[in-house]
Parts: sequence; C-alpha cells; structure tokens
Amino acid sequence: MSPLRATAFPEAAVRERARLGAAAAFADSSEYGRALFGAGPADRQADWLEELRLVPPVFVPHRLTKLIELGREPTFGDVDLGTTIGGLRSPLPLYLSAFGSTRVASVDLGLAASRQAGWLGIPMVVGENVLRVNGFGRTEDADAEGSMLARIAAYSEGVLDGYGGVVVQQSTEDADAEVWNLVYSDPSAHRLLESGRLAFELKVGQGAKPGLGGMTLLDPVAAARLADSYTMVSVDAAGSATADSFTDTSARTVLRCCSPGTFTEEILRQQIRLMRNNFPRARVWVKLPPARDVRAAALLAWQAGADAVTVDGAEGGTGWAPTAFLQHVGLPLGECLRRIGAPEGCLLVSGRMWEGSRVAKSLALGASAAGLGRAALIAADADPTCGLVNLVECLALELRMLLSALGKYCTGALSGEDVWSPDGRSLPWDIP
Repeated sequence: MSPLRATAFPEAAVRERARLGAAAAFADSSEYGRALFGAGPADRQADWLEELRLVPPVFVPHRLTKLIELGREPTFGDVDLGTTIGGLRSPLPLYLSAFGSTRVASVDLGLAASRQAGWLGIPMVVGENVLRVNGFGRTEDADAEGSMLARIAAYSEGVLDGYGGVVVQQSTEDADAEVWNLVYSDPSAHRLLESGRLAFELKVGQGAKPGLGGMTLLDPVAAARLADSYTMVSVDAAGSATADSFTDTSARTVLRCCSPGTFTEEILRQQIRLMRNNFPRARVWVKLPPARDVRAAALLAWQAGADAVTVDGAEGGTGWAPTAFLQHVGLPLGECLRRIGAPEGCLLVSGRMWEGSRVAKSLALGASAAGLGRAALIAADADPTCGLVNLVECLALELRMLLSALGKYCTGALSGEDVWSPDGRSLPWDIP
C-alpha cells in the first residue's frame, strides 16, 4: 500500500476510479435490476419545492360557496380530486410515470404497479425502449412478461370504467421500430382508442439524465442481439470501456446507450404536428428534461397542439445513469415550475412525489397532476397486490385534508396564493 495521502480531497473516490475504470462512473452494477436508481435524499438547499409551505387563509370564500351548495358545513371529504390529465379522465391528480426496460421495472414490479394503476383509474405511461428490449408481445415473445402488450394488458384487465388511459412513450431511437404505429394499429388498442384513452408521448429528455439518452445494462448475449440498434460499451470493473468490447464473452455487463435526439424549435414543432396528423385519435404528450430553457420548450409544445407537457425534475427517474448526472446535472423540479410560470396547457410533473404536500405545492404552482415513479415501484415491492393502491389512498386523504385546510374544494382552485417561500424568492406569478 502506498503511503501517499491526499487531505481535503475525495481520495477514496479517486482510488475507486483507478481500480474500476469506467465502471466507477455508475452505481454498483450488481444492484442493477434489483434496485432503483436516481436522485438521493432531498437537498433542502437546492430543492426549493421542499422549502415552500402551504399557508391557509382566515377568510375562505370558496368554503362559503361550498356550504351554500351542500346546505351544511363542508369537510375534507367534500373535496373533489377528479381532473383531466392530458385529455385523459382521472379520479385523482396522479398518474403512473414511465418505467423503462430494466427487469425491476418491467417484470418484477412493473406489472403489479400497472395492474393497480388500472384499478385506481389513473393514467399509466409505458416507458421508452420497452418494445425494442422486451418485445411487442404478439409473435415469438407473446408470453414475455415485460413486453409492451403485457404492460397494456395488465393495466387494462381491471381498469376503472371511464377513467385512466395508456400513454406510450417513444424516443428518437424508438422511431425506427415504429412503436406508435404498432400500438395504434393493434387490436388490443381498439378499446382504448374507441374510449379516447390512448396517448402517445414524445420523449425529448428525462430528469435523471438530461441531455443524455437512455441507458440499460445488458448481458453480452442480449447486447450482441441489439448491437445494430444501439451503441454498446463495456463497463466492467476489469477496466474495459471500448465500444466494440461487448463481443467479449468474459464481460459481465454491457452498457446499452441511446441517442438523446436532436431538437430545435422547428423540429419539435413538426414532430408534434406529425403525431397529430398520423394518429388523430390519440392524445399527444411531450416529455421535457429539467433544462434551462424548459419554459420556451413547454410553450412551443402547447402552441403546437400538445395535450400535455411532462417535466421531470432532476429528482425524477429511476433508471441507470452516471452518478455525476444524478448529483450535478439538471434543474430541481421547483425551479422548473418557477421558470415555466403560468402554464398555457396541461402541465404534468414528476420527481420525488410520495406524499400529499409536495403534490399540492406542485398543483398550486401550475401543474395539473403529479407522476408516481420511484414511489410506485417501492409501494408495489412492499405489497405486490395492493401496495400502490394503499399509497394512493394515503396520498388522496392527505390532498383532501390539505385542500380543505386551504379553503379549496377542487384541485383547479389551488394557486400561488396558497404557498409561501421562506427565502423571499418570488413565486412564478401573482394570482389574486
């Protein structure tokens, strides 16, 4: 052992990189497929949303209106949480966020979460790369539990009548597989189309890896099968990190990398128009990363005809990503909301949503609904039968109590007047 020491410097981290090479840029790969990755505990100095407080008023004119309507004093049980999420009817201002193609999300827990989301009647987003990695589920992979159709079937088998919907996400690289075309023309989607409960989401970016494409760890056999469709890089602890080393059968894990896609204002505008023209019976969603120009992108998407814009905060995402991105890249969700200001359409947000106050603050700052990602998977893991249902029931109770305390009786009545910032930072806009 060398006697060299480096004081006031992350010596252990440097030594780990010297020992592991490219593998040290990520979390422990042995946990892949069994653990959820993404932002760690909230940094209260950076997470402005956590610092905000909900502040009830003394005078409650909305409560008086509700009292006259009911003929009695209203209680929190009279709060209506029903809303429309990107054109899809939902009994709650919640939706199931996109899960990717990792095993923990697609098979072990993803199907359980999908099934329970259907029971709840909240919309469900099927994440990018599911078809290309796990198959469509119609031919030789018809029994694949992680396939596209398996997820849709799990959701649809007990979906609450008249509520919810399936949102199929597609990234730039997914376009070659014609994911939307396959779903739109498949008989299994007819019921969704006829009831107006199918949407397609264009993925421009995500919270965990803004500016970087999707990433998944594969075994060498799977990597070789997909080599013509993706960039493959070995990231074994042995130190190999070349784009062609995935063919080495001694490698334990191979990093499958996607292109983030190239977007300009005109490209995004034309993509949305193509979606509306090619799939007239499906709703159009656009997913944005926590980028510095998030307001400009959101406004453009709404003006081009998007039914919803989804914004992942830097806290969002459960997938595989370099730890440098998780810790240092992207805006926190609160800052995204502050920059967007008054939305011109349906705004959906995700990032560390697990209890009512964070959801209520997001709604007060302009969001229409909040996505459950990591929290949904953890809930399904705690109880595969009804864990997500139980979590959402708790969230709904908290939301009803919070809205009632604020003197509001529907989610659309929440506004900037209901929150206070202790650091004196101005709210996105002033609402009387």
